[in-house]
Amino acid sequence: MLSNTEIIKKQTFKPIVDIATAMGIKSADMMPFGTEITKVHLSAINQDRISPNKNKLILVSATTPTKAGEGKTTTSIGLAQGMKKLGQSVCLALREPSLGPCMGIKGGATGGGYAQVVPASRINLHFTGDFHAITAANNLISAMLDNHIYQRNKLNIDPRQISWKRVMDMNDRSLRNIVLGLGGKIHGVPREGGFDITAASEIMAILCLANDSDDLRIRLNRTLLAYTYTGEPVYLKQLNFTGALMALLSDAIHPNLVQSLEGCPAFFHGGPFANIAHGCNSVIATKMAIHYSDWAITEAGFGFDLGAEKFFDIKCLSANLDPAAVVLVTTVRALKLHGGKDVNNLEKPDPVAVQAGLENLDKHIENVQQFNKPMVVALNRFMADTDAEIAIIRKHVESLGVKFAESRHFTEGGAGAVELAQAVIEVADNNRPFVPLYSHTDSIVNKIKLVSKKMYGANDVSFTKEAEKDLLQIKKLGLANLPVCIAKAPSS
Repeated sequence: MLSNTEIIKKQTFKPIVDIATAMGIKSADMMPFGTEITKVHLSAINQDRISPNKNKLILVSATTPTKAGEGKTTTSIGLAQGMKKLGQSVCLALREPSLGPCMGIKGGATGGGYAQVVPASRINLHFTGDFHAITAANNLISAMLDNHIYQRNKLNIDPRQISWKRVMDMNDRSLRNIVLGLGGKIHGVPREGGFDITAASEIMAILCLANDSDDLRIRLNRTLLAYTYTGEPVYLKQLNFTGALMALLSDAIHPNLVQSLEGCPAFFHGGPFANIAHGCNSVIATKMAIHYSDWAITEAGFGFDLGAEKFFDIKCLSANLDPAAVVLVTTVRALKLHGGKDVNNLEKPDPVAVQAGLENLDKHIENVQQFNKPMVVALNRFMADTDAEIAIIRKHVESLGVKFAESRHFTEGGAGAVELAQAVIEVADNNRPFVPLYSHTDSIVNKIKLVSKKMYGANDVSFTKEAEKDLLQIKKLGLANLPVCIAKAPSS
C-alpha cells in the first residue's frame, strides 16, 4: 500500500473556499490561509439553521487503546467519507494535533491511508498558529506573575504557591521541573517552576470550552493562578491584563476549516489532552459543524472511560450538546492485547486472545449504555486481521443486541466505510437525551467515586491526606458544584 504522503500526492483537491461556499459559509466570514486552509469567523454560526430532528451530532470514541491508538480520528474521517458516499451532508469537528506527540512515538493526527485530512503536514506542524497563540498567552500570564512579584508584589503573592506553569508545544522532560529567576536581583525572584506541554495548558481547555469571545473573557478572568502568603486565592482578573490575552487569542478563537481526501469539510480546532483535560475539540467548532451540516462527527480522546465521559459530563453539559449516537471503535490488535497477548506479537492471528479480550470491549459497551446512547461498535480493520478473528467479535457484539460494522476506510476510503455509515444512520436518535453520570450538586467525593466505579470499574476510592486537603480547599473556593475532570494514568 502507498504511504500517506504518496496517497495525498495522487489526489486533487478543490480550493478550501469552494468547500466552505458549498457549505453555505459566506466569503466575508472566511479568513483564508492560502488555498488549503481557512479560518471561519465565529460569527458564522447560524443558530436558526439547527433542526432538533435533522442536525445530528455523532461521537466517535474507542475501547482502551494500545500505545499507537486504535484509529478514532481515522475512523471519524472514514465515517464522514462513507456518509458522503451515501449522499449525506456531513462535516467533521476534530482536535488539532500537538507537535509533541507528532514528533514522538504516536506521530501526526490527521488520519491515515485513504482516510486523511489535508494538508496533513501543515496541520501536523504549525497549521494556523493556534497552538503558538495559546503558548504565548499562557506564558504571558507566567511573565506577568513573575513581574508582579518582582515589582513589589502588591497582591502579596506567595512564590511557593504559584500553580501556573509555563508551556511549550514539545515533549521535553528536562523542563518539567526547574528553578527560575537565577542570576541576581535584576533577573527576578528565584522560585521553583516548570513547563507543561501546550495541549495540557489551562488556556487550551478554556479556549475549547468557550462559546464565544465574551465567554472566553469571563473564563480567563476567573482562572486561579496562585495564593497569597495568607492563603487567599489570586485570580487572573486581579492582574488587569485580560485584554492583552484576548488580543493574543483573537485569531485562535476562530475554527480552522480543511477537507478530507474525498472533499468532506473538517473543522480542526483546539486540542486538549483527554488524560489531563477534557480531551475534545472546541465547542465553537463543534457547533459550527452542526450548523453547516446534517451530520457532525466529532471525537473524544483516549478510551470511552476517559475522553467520552468528560465529553458528556463536561463539554455537553457546558455547551448544551447531545450526540444522537456513539461510535465505539475497537481493533483486533487491541482486543488481543487485552486478552493477554504479548505487545510484540499482535500481528499474529490469535482467536483465543481475541475472545479473552472481549471483556474490555464489554465494559466500554456498558459505559456507553450508562449514558443512554445508541451505539455502533466499529471494527477498524487492519491488514493483518483475519476473517475468523473479526467473526468472533461480530458474533459477540450482535449477541449483546448492539450494532456492529466492519470498516475498511484505511485501505478503501469512504467506500470501505459505507457499512459503518449505514449503521450509524440507522441507530442515530435525537430523542434519547443522555443521562449524566452524576449531578453537579453531588459532593466532590461522590462525583469522583461515581466516575471511578461506573466508568473505571473501581471497587472503591481512597483519598490521601494531601488529597483531602485539596478537597477542603476546593470547597473553600466555592467550586464544589463544578464537574470533576479526572487525570488518569495508563495503568490506572
